[in-house]
Amino acid sequence: MAPGAGTRRARAADAIAYCRRAAHLRRTLRIALVVGVVLTLINQLDVLVSGSAGAFTYVKCALNFVVPFIVSNLGLLSGRPRQPDA
Repeated sequence: MAPGAGTRRARAADAIAYCRRAAHLRRTLRIALVVGVVLTLINQLDVLVSGSAGAFTYVKCALNFVVPFIVSNLGLLSGRPRQPDA
């Protein structure tokens, strides 16, 4: 194992646990839902309404929700109090 890999894994596990807290998850999912709907309406509504949407269009629509979820979690993590290094 590379030097510091265990520390990185512990930090990643800690970050995931922090983001999975119920209050945090409710907030980030709500943000992803609102932003995802808005982005989908702006970028894909015409394609969806015309009925010419293919698989790639649906992948892009899904990413409209995934990206704000990731970004809101990164924002959540950047604002949390720092823990001292072990």
